[in-house]
Amino acid sequence: MRKSLRAVTAGTLVVLLAATTAAPALAASAPAAASPVQASLDVLTAQDGVPGAVAVVQDGRRTQVTRSGTGDVATGKPFPRNGSFRAGSVTKTFVATVVLQLVAEGRVRLDAPVSRYLPGLLPDRRITVRQVLQHTSGLYNYTDDLELTDPEALRHRGAEPAELVAMALKHPALFPPGTSWSYSNTNYIVAGMLVEQVTGHALGTEIARRITGPLGLRDTYLPRRGDERLPAPHAVGYVPVGGKLVDFSDFDATIAGAAGGLVSTPADLDHFYGALLSGRLLRPPELAEMRRAVPADLGIPGAGYGLGLGSVPVSCGVVWGHEGGIPGFTNFAGVGPDGRRATVVLNENPTPADTSGHLLAAVDAAVCS
Repeated sequence: MRKSLRAVTAGTLVVLLAATTAAPALAASAPAAASPVQASLDVLTAQDGVPGAVAVVQDGRRTQVTRSGTGDVATGKPFPRNGSFRAGSVTKTFVATVVLQLVAEGRVRLDAPVSRYLPGLLPDRRITVRQVLQHTSGLYNYTDDLELTDPEALRHRGAEPAELVAMALKHPALFPPGTSWSYSNTNYIVAGMLVEQVTGHALGTEIARRITGPLGLRDTYLPRRGDERLPAPHAVGYVPVGGKLVDFSDFDATIAGAAGGLVSTPADLDHFYGALLSGRLLRPPELAEMRRAVPADLGIPGAGYGLGLGSVPVSCGVVWGHEGGIPGFTNFAGVGPDGRRATVVLNENPTPADTSGHLLAAVDAAVCS
């Protein structure tokens, strides 16, 4: 649910750490440099204090898994190589894909008002489908009103989509529709409701029928209300509270819903973004609309946001993907300029103040090195 990555200075994206290796016989060997991916993950766990991190990179048929830190601070158990985690706002790319498939089917028009499909939901009838997908609607971000200092107050709360929209509508619009950009989880709660209204099916059912089923993503799904258990194997998802790490792996993620409730694995997300950006899920016209980005205030010079898809500059070009943050986990998943797919997952959210830049450094190392 959290906003996307914050600023990181170009040219300092990758920090190399030295590691020693065993010397043959009596000869001394020079220290071996850690791989750029390993080094960047080690910064997150050793310097920033994140419990654990994993990067899963797929380049053609080759898969590289790099881990750092621990998946469980109590037992020291390592971070799973491809464990389940809560993907947060990566959910938005799935939802936008479903909406754009409905556009291709002629059941939704991108520049039609949301009120055509959800009459009476939003007071401003000028807000269009495109604007909710691109965060240019001006709708207030409902998650700004959630109390995160006491995670236990949210663990079993859950929510229905209409309740979350009503929470946002207690606040005035941030700006007239289409005149500015502001990241708002409310937009995707509305988009999920639109999918359900148009199709007559639950959003999770449509994601399964249109995306995860055809692609064989067996470990990716949108939990229903009351489904609080995170499937094993998984790292423990931590929330820092009062100087301690609280296990927040299991909770009712319908409080995030279409904006951030998805459960997935790194391998599944690599597969999803690779399929999406290679044209397997959308026709060329709809994929072009998804990638038609506007400047986005992500704290990264040159960053943009399309329709549920972000563009982030890295040292070798641009990564197309999405960041995700939800209590317990932080991640970024996407595809680099040469088609290399990468997902980086941390088992803590919210994270220490400087972590976002180092997470981007890990993404850069994963897709560029």
